[in-house]
Amino acid sequence: MTIEVVVSERRKLIRARYAVAAVFCVHGAVTGSFATRIPWVQDHAGVGAGLLGIALAFPAIGASLAMPLAGTVSHRFGARAALRGLLALWTLSLVLPALSPHVYALCAALFVYGATAGMADVAMNALGVEIEDRLDRSIMSGLHGMWSVGALIGSAAGTLAAHLGSDARLHHLIASAVLTVLGLLACRHVLDLRSAPDEAPPPRFALPPRSALVIGAIGFCGVFAEGASLDWSAVYLRDGLGTSAGLAAASTTAFALTMAVARLAGDRVVDRFGPVRTVRVGGVLATAGGVLVVLAPDPLAAMAGFGCIGLGIAVVVPLAFAAAGRSGSNPSLSIAGVATITYTSGLIAPSAIGGIADLTSLVVSFALVTVLAFGLVAGAGVLRGSTRTDAAVAGPRPPDGREAAAQPVARS
Repeated sequence: MTIEVVVSERRKLIRARYAVAAVFCVHGAVTGSFATRIPWVQDHAGVGAGLLGIALAFPAIGASLAMPLAGTVSHRFGARAALRGLLALWTLSLVLPALSPHVYALCAALFVYGATAGMADVAMNALGVEIEDRLDRSIMSGLHGMWSVGALIGSAAGTLAAHLGSDARLHHLIASAVLTVLGLLACRHVLDLRSAPDEAPPPRFALPPRSALVIGAIGFCGVFAEGASLDWSAVYLRDGLGTSAGLAAASTTAFALTMAVARLAGDRVVDRFGPVRTVRVGGVLATAGGVLVVLAPDPLAAMAGFGCIGLGIAVVVPLAFAAAGRSGSNPSLSIAGVATITYTSGLIAPSAIGGIADLTSLVVSFALVTVLAFGLVAGAGVLRGSTRTDAAVAGPRPPDGREAAAQPVARS
């Protein structure tokens, strides 16, 4: 292979990396746009807190059922076309919840919203793992950092729209149109990977491999700590430590920013120290943060503890997806399995924290978070054996255009 061809392939990979990063940002922006208008959606559908809680479980249900289908879609249409279609469905589904006049319509809308989110999630993470392998350096943490950036942008725009008293139907229609166009533009430059003509399609529904379940356990611990901190940090500071509502709200924003910054910077750390050591040290930091939260004598100490939790768990989910993409014979299925576990963790964490707090106190709730954070220290070793270094033992990858039969990740 000539130097010119090598340089051309490298440039193509760099362009594909930035394209997938933009896809992650668009995906996160949809989530942020919806989250800020939940109160409007609740009022429009005429549901109370209890029914809203039930309705908000439907995105996770839809995602869990639909994610295994992402591999089938990619197998049939190719990775680029599949991601283009799935991402467009996800951005367009943003308009559905605000159009729902009652709880039944809202549940159906949120089911579709979650199903399209989950399938796009699997497709973009699989492409991210493929690009990471070809570049031979960590990029998954940065990609998930771009998701966090997108969520912050979407939530900022949603906050402004809510402040101006904008109808969420108009707001989400405009946001959906803009994000759909941006997503379609970004997808033009992702890798166009296709399965071999004689390759059997992946099963539409199948249990994930055992390796994905083990890796998913690490993701479960990280996402549980993330969900608990995001949803309950402000309540913890306000009710437990008597701080003002403004400072309590600021703690949640600071936690989200900490996560985003740590993910954007996480790839360099992973490249230098490896995934196992990075997650193990992060687990120690998150555990120390949990202890600080539980024992905090004042709001500033608690905020510092939440900051440590955010820094410690920031790269857990990206590394779990990366490890899943290199485990088993069907990376799509492995990624879908890990995603299902993490979605489930994010679903049950807020309610579990609230339930324990009702029975005991928020201090006891965050003691559980601390225990799960320590689980990262104990379980980080499951990421060993699925790193880029180990994958390289199998030999170099063929150039783009001839990889379909040799590269299983290309099917997701």
